[in-house]
Amino acid sequence: MSSEPAVTVNGRSYTIPQTPVVGICIDGCEPAYLDEAAAVMPRLQAIVNAGVRGEARSVVPSFTNPNNVAIVTGVPPAVNGIPGNFYYDAEADEEVLMQDPRWLRCPTLLAALAQSGVDVAAVTTKDKLGAFLSEGLPATSVRFSVEKAHEATLESNGIEAVLDFVGRENPGIYEPEASVFCIEAGARLMNRKPPPRVLYLSTTDFVQHKYAPGSVEANAFYARLDRFLGELHDSGAIVGITADHGMNDKTKQDGSPRVQYVESLLRDAGIAARVILPITDPYVVHHGALGSYATVYVDADQVQRTATCLDAIPGVERVLKRSEAAQLFQLPADRIGDLVVLSDQHTVLGRTPEWHDLKDVALGLRSHGGLHESTVPFILNRPINDDIANRLAAGELRNFDLFHVLCNGVRT
Repeated sequence: MSSEPAVTVNGRSYTIPQTPVVGICIDGCEPAYLDEAAAVMPRLQAIVNAGVRGEARSVVPSFTNPNNVAIVTGVPPAVNGIPGNFYYDAEADEEVLMQDPRWLRCPTLLAALAQSGVDVAAVTTKDKLGAFLSEGLPATSVRFSVEKAHEATLESNGIEAVLDFVGRENPGIYEPEASVFCIEAGARLMNRKPPPRVLYLSTTDFVQHKYAPGSVEANAFYARLDRFLGELHDSGAIVGITADHGMNDKTKQDGSPRVQYVESLLRDAGIAARVILPITDPYVVHHGALGSYATVYVDADQVQRTATCLDAIPGVERVLKRSEAAQLFQLPADRIGDLVVLSDQHTVLGRTPEWHDLKDVALGLRSHGGLHESTVPFILNRPINDDIANRLAAGELRNFDLFHVLCNGVRT
């Protein structure tokens, strides 16, 4: 048994790292993006050569918030309480946006490490994640979003003059460079003396929503990321890379979205239902609030009939009752619908045609949320111990095992 100091959080023990560790979530990083960009990512190849690359499973629904929160808590949504961006509070008859940390049901491991005296920092590209990542961190911890980097203050973010620190203006949230800025800022932090002992970086998936693996645009983006991933590797830190979800094309032959409007279809069948799309967030330009996972709320005596109707919709792959979905995907039963619906690889689920604004995805939609986007890369720049290596090879690792591996799984 190791005599090194450790912290226990949410039932898992993390050895307090003596060498700095960096956990990175590359949003929307379908493994194929890395394969197709291999020729322009020599630094990533150096990372893999020094350590290991495999694949892990994400949280389902394969959306950004549930997976980032799982990564920084080390546990699935059944424990941390975050199964999506929205849920329906039946008692209040209100559709609730879950971006406030008050919805968390457990502490983050970032906070637990910081409270143990470890210097922790977190940089996210989308500001929507900022509150979750900052929860429980002391005022001295560096924590900011690329989106609002120009507003960062020492009092609120543990750092000021971020643009001077990085050396350029922060890009807009719908620019590929927004994610690059995140990783670049991380590299700058790791070159400070002393660097943070634990750093978490989370990008955004604008590029992956717009461009397929191997496209000129996607490869150019990954080439830019590669430079700063290499700088993180060169810093001497133990670096781990995973993703929150993958990405798939969701279009018909004419380029329009392949969407099934679930609420409308149920209404046409005489069923009054409320459909919640947990992908919905303040950044719908990416996806038009269309993903491959939905939850459905109906009267108790209509659950079976509704399930039968949903099963008959083309493109619907699985329909699960609340208890089945909660058990299978480790979700909080009180924050999902009476039914959970997953579509196939190339179909998305909507509410009603009038509810969605699809002008930005009318001629091309790439999205996520279902089982087909739940395979993600898992990369470390150090050799891992035999137990972790066996689990990785067997496909048993989850993306939210990232910090467990960074802290406990590196071969010494």
